[in-house]
Amino acid sequence: MKIGFFDSGIGGITVLHDTLKVLPNEDYIYYADTLNVPYGPKPKEEVKKYIFNAVEFIIEQGVKAIVIACNTATSVAIADLRAKYSVPIIGMEPAVKPAVEKNKNANKRVLVTATALTLKEEKLQNLITKLDDEHIVDLLPLPGLVQYSEKFEFEEEVVLPYLKEQLLNYDLNNYETIVLGCTHFSYYKDMFRKLLPSQINIIDGNAGTARNLKRILGEMNSLGEGSGKITFYNSGIESKDKNEIEKYSRLFERLDDIE
Repeated sequence: MKIGFFDSGIGGITVLHDTLKVLPNEDYIYYADTLNVPYGPKPKEEVKKYIFNAVEFIIEQGVKAIVIACNTATSVAIADLRAKYSVPIIGMEPAVKPAVEKNKNANKRVLVTATALTLKEEKLQNLITKLDDEHIVDLLPLPGLVQYSEKFEFEEEVVLPYLKEQLLNYDLNNYETIVLGCTHFSYYKDMFRKLLPSQINIIDGNAGTARNLKRILGEMNSLGEGSGKITFYNSGIESKDKNEIEKYSRLFERLDDIE
C-alpha cells in the first residue's frame, strides 16, 4: 500500500523529499489542494472542510499512513482527523521544542515563522506556553513565501527584498534560532542564510516527521517494497501532464541544491 502526503500546495514536497531519504522503498500519493491554496488567510472552519475532503480522497486510494505535511492543516484539524480515521495520521508542528532546547545562550531569542493561521491557533500557543518559560520566542507570519512558492518563484531578486522587509524590525543579532514553521518556507533556506547572521540556526520539522513516519511503519511491520514512485494529485485530479510533473521534479532538484 502507498503512503499519502497532503498539503495545501507544494510545501509538503519538502517533507516528502526528506522522507524519500529514509523510506526510499515506498510508493507515495502526493495531494496538493491547489484549488484552495493558500490556507493561512482563510477561516478555520473553511480550511477544515478542505482538509477533510482531501484526506477522505486519499484514504479512498488505499493508503497505510497519511502525512499531513502542512503545519496549518495539522494545527487546525489533526485531532479531529485522528478521531475519525483509523489509519495512522502523522502531523507537523513548528519545531519550537528543538529550537528552545538549542538556545544555549540565555540572552538569545527564537523566531518562529509560519502562516498567520498556524501562529494564532491554540495548538501552537499551548506548545509555546509549555516550553517558553523564559519568554524568548517571537512569532512572525510570512504569507508571501507561500504565495511565491506556489508560483514557483525562487529568484533571489524577487524574494530577498520581501524577506528583508519582513525582518527589518528584528535585531537578528539577538537570535540564535529561526524556525521555518511552514513547509513552503524550506524552499527558501538558502535565502534565509544570506540574510541571517552566521550564528543563527535554521530548523524545520521535515526530517523529524520523516523519521517519525518510518518509526510508526516499523512498529506496524508495514515497511514497503516499492520503488519510490510518486503519484501527484491536484485537488483530487491525478496529474498526468508531462510539463506539470516536470515542475514537481524541479522542486526536488531545488531542495537537493540548497541542502
